Amino acid sequence: MSVELNENSMGDLLKEFDVKRINSGDILKGQIIDVNEKEATVNINYAFDGVITKEELVVGDISPLEVVKPGDTLDVYVISPNDGEGYVQLSRLRALQITEKEDLKKAFKNEEVIKVLVKEEVKGGLVAYYGSIRVFIPASLASRERIELSTLLGKEIEVKLTELDLRNRKVVASRRVLEEEAYQTKKKELWKAVKSGEKREGIVKKIIKVGAIVDIGGITGLIHINDLAWERVKRVEDVVNVGDKVIVFVGDVDAEHERVSLILKDVDKEPWKVHADDIKTGDVIEGKVVKFMSFGAFVELFPGVEGLVHINEITDENIAKPSDVLEIGQIVKVKVLDVNKENKRISLSIKDAVERSNEYLQYNDNDDDVTLGDLFKDLF
Repeated sequence: MSVELNENSMGDLLKEFDVKRINSGDILKGQIIDVNEKEATVNINYAFDGVITKEELVVGDISPLEVVKPGDTLDVYVISPNDGEGYVQLSRLRALQITEKEDLKKAFKNEEVIKVLVKEEVKGGLVAYYGSIRVFIPASLASRERIELSTLLGKEIEVKLTELDLRNRKVVASRRVLEEEAYQTKKKELWKAVKSGEKREGIVKKIIKVGAIVDIGGITGLIHINDLAWERVKRVEDVVNVGDKVIVFVGDVDAEHERVSLILKDVDKEPWKVHADDIKTGDVIEGKVVKFMSFGAFVELFPGVEGLVHINEITDENIAKPSDVLEIGQIVKVKVLDVNKENKRISLSIKDAVERSNEYLQYNDNDDDVTLGDLFKDLF
């Protein structure tokens, strides 16, 4: 009767475990029962527990206690179904090598993102690890922006595989491709949001001959030299320099071709709006000669407001070109002949202003001998 009872007990015991045979090379799921400095005991849902020695559990001089703890579930590789002492000899590292390779194959095929731990900086890039598998990240693929590679040491980063040759242990990954994808997605959203006429804060990134390139938060646009200030600008550097923070107005937006024009000069202080009412036909005012053309000279009356003195209105003398009698930067008196506010054009005369000034001086020089009646006698 006792024999029958023992047989029944053994049968019940075996029902609680997976009694199928296990073989060397199998990969099983296990749960850590106990761990110390030398080994870990693992429940593999089998008649016997498994044991993982330190050498098969961790890489290098690391304590098993730093890697696993009781209750952890992990894949284990069967080295031997029986180590001679009633335990199944297992390896965590060999299981990882197999599962990690399969993970990498799947990630490479499906262009999936994986996480790697950056361990060291070497010539030409970084060495990282996906578990126990070495992954090389070239310096050019470490980031979209220029960075110090050392800043990534010890960090877990996301990458995509660009090359995978496990047989020759060649595994290459890129972090830059992920940053580029994120940047392009963000940029599309930014282009949808930017609107003509709005104000934006930006940073001057580059100076070129025709203007300044400005970043307005992920989008770069051009401030043409004519839009830097209302007055004439000879050199871009006279107004802005690389690194300057500026407030700009958004001009024309071409989201399809990713082009945007920017304006630094304050559109609310457009000189014609500010000074148009101060310029009237017949007025004689001072201005500065700012530009010569074959047909005349441009005179700045206010910053950003210029008028044309036709060559015939410069002097009564016969001259071949404006520079025969004028100089750039020269202050002259001009008479306003005509004002076209709609087209922002002003016609000026220097010779008429000179004649009027001479008449005024003549009367002033002789005012002791001349009466008001003498001055205005022709009017009666």
